Amino acid sequence: MAEIRLANIEKRYGEQTVLENINIDIADREFMVFVGPSGCGKTTLMRTIAGLEEPTSGQVIIGDQDVTDVPPSKRGVAMVFQSYALYPHMSVRDNITFALKLAKTPQAQIDEAVRTAAEILQIGHLLDRKPAALSGGQRQRVAIGRAIVRDPKVFLFDEPLSNLDAALRVQMRLEIIKLHQRLDATMVYVTHDQIEAMTMADRIAVINQGHLEQLGTPLELYETPRNLFVAGFIGSPKMNFIKTRIDAIDADGVTVTLTGDVRLTVPVDGSSLTSGGEVTLGVRPEHLGVERGVDGAADITLAAEVKVIEHLGGEKLIHAQLGEGLEVEIKASGHAAVEHGERPDLAVRAALCHLFDEQGNALTRLSGNPSEGKVALAG
Repeated sequence: MAEIRLANIEKRYGEQTVLENINIDIADREFMVFVGPSGCGKTTLMRTIAGLEEPTSGQVIIGDQDVTDVPPSKRGVAMVFQSYALYPHMSVRDNITFALKLAKTPQAQIDEAVRTAAEILQIGHLLDRKPAALSGGQRQRVAIGRAIVRDPKVFLFDEPLSNLDAALRVQMRLEIIKLHQRLDATMVYVTHDQIEAMTMADRIAVINQGHLEQLGTPLELYETPRNLFVAGFIGSPKMNFIKTRIDAIDADGVTVTLTGDVRLTVPVDGSSLTSGGEVTLGVRPEHLGVERGVDGAADITLAAEVKVIEHLGGEKLIHAQLGEGLEVEIKASGHAAVEHGERPDLAVRAALCHLFDEQGNALTRLSGNPSEGKVALAG
């Protein structure tokens, strides 16, 4: 079994705190992704699992063993780095088997390990080549092969696709997903790319400035972000945020007044709020309709002016202005009949909106049917 438990992990360099009270349980055979902006501490956390960084306090437990003070070579983990770190003077075969030879593994066992890894990664025809004769994707496969032959309990991937071009990143992303399915192993993957995280992970740990902001499945993070940071980080394009004030609080939710004196009642628990206070309305670009509403009748419509359109083939990204200094982004069908300079009405459904308090924390959705939002004109 290869469960990983990170218990109260803290890491400090002098007065600087890099990780603060991180608690994460990773299940056996799970694909866990650590995601966050550059410098948030996600790579330091992975290196702590690997034993390349020593935590200032806390425990790292793999399986039933506390490995906090165990050297990296004894932890049963294999790490694939952002740089391929291949020996340029060695063949692919020798790069893959280097660690096994150092460990004096029997030759028959080495040959079998290379055969298995080459079959999984489809690099059998590359075994006699040098790294200089390989493409970026092929080099990354070799680096992964070097990890596979060690038969580790845990695979660690530190931004392994960041040096590849866009098309190759998509291809290698699929290859790593297939690899996880085939090996049925515990994998931990670090990236700053939330699309990689959403498409690959069983669960995602969102990290920001050394803090664990939220842990959950991709759909949980998308549908119920815990705070403004998670809401803005997960989803592409990012969620639109509109600062507004509370007009009323009742059993149906929290009513806010938007541009054009239009009121919207969002079905969330406002018991911790006071009328007149400031909140932030969040609505994703794909949940703003420019034609017939969103998944049914709209609760409100907002007057907008189209400023910029990005044509992506099957989709359009529409940048529109609601009021002075207030811009939103809409994701629409590539066939949407919207042009630059037009003034469409944007359809909004309350059930698809989020509200965040002044501290940036998400308000809890009310139980029952959340789609029954209300709309009225102020005045």
